[in-house]
Amino acid sequence: MAKNIMVQGTMSNAGKSLLCAGLCRVFRQEGLRAAPFKSQNMALNSFITASGGEMGRAQVVQAEAAGVAPDVRMNPVLLKPTTDVGSQVIVNGRVRGNMDAKAYFRHKRELIPEIMEAYRSLAAEYDVIVIEGAGSPAEINLKADDIVNMGLAALVDAPVLLVGDIDRGGVFAQLYGTVALLEAAERARIRGLVVNKFRGDRAILEPGLKMLEDLCKIPVAGVLPYLHVDIDDEDSLSERFHRGTSRKDIDLAVLRLPRISNFTDFSPFERYKNVSLRYVARPEELHTPDMIFLPGTKSTVADLLWLRQSGLEAVVLHAASNGTPVFGICGGYQMLGRRISDPDGVEAAGIRELDGLGLLDHETVFEGEKLQAQTAGRFSGLSGPLAGLNGLDYAGYEIHMGRGSAGAPAVAQKGNVCGSYIHGLFDAPGVAAALLRGLCEAKGLPFAALESFDTAAYRERQYDLLAQAVREGLDMELVHRMLETK
Repeated sequence: MAKNIMVQGTMSNAGKSLLCAGLCRVFRQEGLRAAPFKSQNMALNSFITASGGEMGRAQVVQAEAAGVAPDVRMNPVLLKPTTDVGSQVIVNGRVRGNMDAKAYFRHKRELIPEIMEAYRSLAAEYDVIVIEGAGSPAEINLKADDIVNMGLAALVDAPVLLVGDIDRGGVFAQLYGTVALLEAAERARIRGLVVNKFRGDRAILEPGLKMLEDLCKIPVAGVLPYLHVDIDDEDSLSERFHRGTSRKDIDLAVLRLPRISNFTDFSPFERYKNVSLRYVARPEELHTPDMIFLPGTKSTVADLLWLRQSGLEAVVLHAASNGTPVFGICGGYQMLGRRISDPDGVEAAGIRELDGLGLLDHETVFEGEKLQAQTAGRFSGLSGPLAGLNGLDYAGYEIHMGRGSAGAPAVAQKGNVCGSYIHGLFDAPGVAAALLRGLCEAKGLPFAALESFDTAAYRERQYDLLAQAVREGLDMELVHRMLETK
């Protein structure tokens, strides 16, 4: 069976996901076959595997860092929020149903056998399992039925690194407070404390680290810098949403829907120095972009209502009427059609029928069974800025409850408005470049001005930079002792 190590955090967004990805890359570089594992993940950014199963993107990124294929066993339970108090529950890649918080907390311990089966089967195939916790292990109101932090650590007998975020302030209180709220057996599992997202002179930090060790009776395993690696994340706290709003040679605007999902669909456009990718939540932020994207969403009906009530629908319709290209992905594609029907209340929004933006001719009907599959093909029949895509291959995945017309093309187009159900459409070689080239031609701008580069090589370089930071920031001898002496 594989050795294991677990990364827990003092809070959400403390940096657990990236540290796990970095460890996966380090172990790969050391010649070990590593696999990520997160027993329960809550996220709207998901991925469809080759077998048609759905899993969180954080474990997909970690698998990529480890050089292995994503597998639903790496994330056996995925929760996709549908309301403020409820989620769609996905177990081993398949929808189990919608549950409110109380119902799920009553049910989740029943998932332990399936979680353990997924873990054991991975452990039989790999050398090391890098386990990620969720939120904080010190949520004392939730500890009794924990299946993702110390509860899981006990089930799989995992040593733990506890990570705190110094960039938000109060890292010593975070780490000490978390340790203090744990039971003795749980504290004994923590073999090292990690200060993450540090900027400055470590010498100034050293006295505090020594006091922290004295207080917690646990060694500081390392201090990791605030990293500037360009690696996809899935958290709703994504820094993408808070980046600068300056407009560059080619300006792309993504509508920041309240329940936005799979926003990593647009990551390929971030690989160009002179392309701005802005996330827009208010009408006055839209301005005059070269293309508007309507992204995926976990609740098409609720987010379409928000779009209408916020005033963004009106400015998008105005922009489209003036010739601005508009492109919808999945839920965004559904919104662009004439009508959305939800006769069985699949989306739990309480609305059975709603007019769409009417920019495309399709209608959407929600059904109880989720369509989830990888897909591939070749673009054809496109015009305008998308004409350069014709003849290029695409590959991606579909994941949606709504159904449109059978036999619809990969990209449906009507004038300057387009839509597709395919996530990852712009990831295939040459696709993002062809679209940007078309937008450049429309502006009389040379494509070379955007300054592109080899995306695949760039991504690998980012993982290597992450691994280098982990090696330099962590006491790797301690990490390896943790693997050997659990």
